[in-house]
Amino acid sequence: MARKATGEARARAFWVTGPRRGELRNETLPALPDGWVRVQARQSGISRGSEALVFRGEVPPSEYRRMRAPFQAGDFPAPVKYGYSNVGLVVAGPAELAGCRVYCLFPHQDLYQVPASAVMPLPDGLPAGRALLAANLETAINGLWDAAPWLGARVAVVGAGTLGCLVAWLAGRIPGCALELIDTNARRGAIAAALGVGFRAPDAATPDADLVIHASGNPAGLVTALGLAGFEATVLELSWFGASQVTLPLGEAFHQRRLRLVSSQVGSVAAAQRARWDHRRRLGLALALLAEPVAATLEVLITGEDAFDALPAVQARLAASPGDTLTHRIRYD
Repeated sequence: MARKATGEARARAFWVTGPRRGELRNETLPALPDGWVRVQARQSGISRGSEALVFRGEVPPSEYRRMRAPFQAGDFPAPVKYGYSNVGLVVAGPAELAGCRVYCLFPHQDLYQVPASAVMPLPDGLPAGRALLAANLETAINGLWDAAPWLGARVAVVGAGTLGCLVAWLAGRIPGCALELIDTNARRGAIAAALGVGFRAPDAATPDADLVIHASGNPAGLVTALGLAGFEATVLELSWFGASQVTLPLGEAFHQRRLRLVSSQVGSVAAAQRARWDHRRRLGLALALLAEPVAATLEVLITGEDAFDALPAVQARLAASPGDTLTHRIRYD
């Protein structure tokens, strides 16, 4: 049944201990229950937007319950063990999973155990590093299900972070779709070119879009998105602002143009697919898309790497000054 001993084991995990503070803590894993797997982490990914909000202590009390990650330990604001992009190797558990490379929505921890149903085996040929994009790609998939772009649509994606780039990469594959990825950072143009999508600065973006998807995490980006939307267009909001208040120009031409401002959030499967899809099937789709040969271009979104031991300092640095970071990889040597 098992590849290694299933008794107690020692592990280390990253915890947020207070606003802008974190540390690695030791913990003991109990004996492995039947039907569970023990996973040795190989890599984990920092989801810069949400993890920065958690690290800075900016999760609003009203969202403490809804913001919980699947295997979060502790409670907001702190101490809390938070994260949801972990790729590792099954070292103990059911025989059919022994030795499998798996993806799990687990925090940053070097050894962990979960029910076998909580891990997804990586498709053949999918590198572990690229698999770290699965959670963000799943969010992009859900957002596009909510947005429902169509053949020939003029689509603007505002915000060239990891999520915006993945949305643009997916939407740009729709036949006839005229897509622009928009960001104030001109250096993101090289990322867009690698992904095969057009890039514009906000003041050079094409107006009158049929669909605008906002993913910048900045209120100014949402203002830009509203300004680019054409008559009776939809503006889909993928950013989450935490406790921040957002002021929008909902006077001016907002009503005259009959715009629709719609929210999307990955915690619930998009309504159009909910009758037939669940979270596991949606995550499986994200992993399958990442395994396609064309998805090799997405590795440009992995913009940095550090060892697990450096994670407290890395989280502090990214929360304070992310620079050009998109997805940051943590390796477990």
